[in-house]
Amino acid sequence: MVRVHRSRRIVIIGSGIAGISLVRELRKLDKEVDIVLLSRESGDFYSKPALSNALAGGKSVAALVLTPAAKLAQDLQVRLVGGTEVTSVDTGAKTVHTSVGAFPYAALVLAVGASQRLPPIAGAAADRVLSVNSLDDYARFRERMEGAQRVAIIGAGLIGCEFANDLRVAGIDVDVYDVAEQPLGRLLPAQAAALFRQRLEAAGVRFHLDMTLVRIDTGGQGCVLTSSTGVAARYDLVLSAIGLQPNISLAGDAGVDTGVGIRTDRLLRTSVPDVYALGDCAEVEGLVLPYVLPITHGAKALARTLLGESTEVQYPAMPVVVKTPACPAVVCLPAAAGGAWSLSVEPDGLRGIHCASDGETMDGFVLLGAKVKERMSLAARLPGPLTKTAPAGR
Repeated sequence: MVRVHRSRRIVIIGSGIAGISLVRELRKLDKEVDIVLLSRESGDFYSKPALSNALAGGKSVAALVLTPAAKLAQDLQVRLVGGTEVTSVDTGAKTVHTSVGAFPYAALVLAVGASQRLPPIAGAAADRVLSVNSLDDYARFRERMEGAQRVAIIGAGLIGCEFANDLRVAGIDVDVYDVAEQPLGRLLPAQAAALFRQRLEAAGVRFHLDMTLVRIDTGGQGCVLTSSTGVAARYDLVLSAIGLQPNISLAGDAGVDTGVGIRTDRLLRTSVPDVYALGDCAEVEGLVLPYVLPITHGAKALARTLLGESTEVQYPAMPVVVKTPACPAVVCLPAAAGGAWSLSVEPDGLRGIHCASDGETMDGFVLLGAKVKERMSLAARLPGPLTKTAPAGR
């Protein structure tokens, strides 16, 4: 068991998967270290990835809560302060200032996540575009979905496609818009994307790709979307899913180095002593990976580091799972440029292997349909993005 001096307080900002995973890892190693968890939300623990496929299952907000805040605090013996806004971090005085008071720290972990980007679109109803990135967002989404029959989704990436599939299963008409020429444009090679699109279209999803939306105006109880070609269509609800943006403003205001995310080394240390970052907000050695598996590996390593045993995070190959029952998909992108895809389509799905520029070394794969069952065996053959020992830290 790793031990730490009892006067050492660890303050964690954020009660999402990153923050809670870290607390759990800390408690596995030390039952008594002082932990304070600050959350803008209620502190109830839920799985954010479950938000994009909850509607068809009829899941209420309450049903998505895995552990209520009070039970979480009791089980993990953590001071959980929910419904609080962090206003600033004084790294010199090692104090977090919030709407309910100040919290001194010996070590601070920024687990502040990422926010859904909203589309830069004109029109009187632009402020009616929804995004779903929290339990409160899902509650608003469910309320607005009452009586809705036709929904537009802006963004044909992972979240947009998951929502589209889920809405179709729930019997809702769905149109998906994107400026890209294919769905899952950042994940799938063209042939795989074509099959993916075909199967979602067979389930009733309508894609409008290579298209720019320029306006969103009121239209009765709903909205009217207008494209750059002048085509207009009315919807009961418009959902934005154009991608995540790491929350870096709090760190930047505190003098912490930021890029796309909050920059860290492999110990998850930021540029400021005793301040760390974990999860969707973190840019670890240049990598921004807004998925669950990097959080899991990061939490395990960071817990040991915080308790006195410096441990670099190691990322094995981590396949990305797309939860679209109409066409299940798993992809592990190659880390380096160059090389080529070799794809084969069979009645039960598609298997694609990416070979590096040497033409022999497998460094990525994509699986669709029933082929997704091969993901673990293929992942075991791949190098991870962070597996070798890094040079000495700062």
